[in-house]
Amino acid sequence: MTTLINCRGKLIDLAQPRVMGILNITPDSFFERSRVHTETEILNQAEKMLSAGATFLDLGGHSTRPGATPVSEEEEIKRVLPATEIILKHFPEALISIDTFRSNVAKACVEAGAVIVNDVSGGLLDDKMYKTVASFGDVPYILMHMRGTIETMTQLTQYDNLVLEVLDELQQKVAQLRTFNQRDIILDLGFGFAKNLDQNYELLNHLPDFEVMNLPMLVGVSRKSMIWRKLDILASEALNGTTALNAVALMKGANILRVHDVKEAIETISLIKAVNAR
Repeated sequence: MTTLINCRGKLIDLAQPRVMGILNITPDSFFERSRVHTETEILNQAEKMLSAGATFLDLGGHSTRPGATPVSEEEEIKRVLPATEIILKHFPEALISIDTFRSNVAKACVEAGAVIVNDVSGGLLDDKMYKTVASFGDVPYILMHMRGTIETMTQLTQYDNLVLEVLDELQQKVAQLRTFNQRDIILDLGFGFAKNLDQNYELLNHLPDFEVMNLPMLVGVSRKSMIWRKLDILASEALNGTTALNAVALMKGANILRVHDVKEAIETISLIKAVNAR
């Protein structure tokens, strides 16, 4: 599997699992404690995550939870662009991923110093995204599987064969990205996006099946409803469940864990590494 990615000139080897910390510059993301708004809050959270061992910081300015209130492109840029600039001013070595489905938002933040584009729509919601990201040459693209839109995805969970269909749809998108000469692509199976509760667990169990694509994989299950609904708890109580599923993901080949709680994810990686060394 190809594990080396080029983040605007900095080579990162994902053979050693990495952690991506989540910073939501939004008022309505599903996990309240991930939301940051002021410069002080943004910098404090960034410092905490980087100090805990995060390799990447994922900045999002548009909530993608089911039922989220849409925001304009202008408002999204107004949220994430200053955050990108503030973090890089204080932590110039930080590797920032911009979590957006809009090519103009991605472009603005990459030009300000972001090094990865994380697109939850996999290019579905902006037909200029692939060309825009590929034009930078050395910006990895996180390709997530989703169907429909943020508003309709919960109604699009009908699959005859979940694993094969998700695999096929991702392969088609990878082929499209390659026509634009996109170099580094990271897969995200899209837990919670156009999948019901049981389908999320089926996909996680079949994570090794996606190694056939020879691309690194990001797993983002942190505090999601697949955990707290299954356990009948709140998102604020889902850290233990998140850690359990992150351990499963690592044992099944995940290269990046996208999380709200960096310290715990780093500890999980260390323990799984110890197990695998035996």
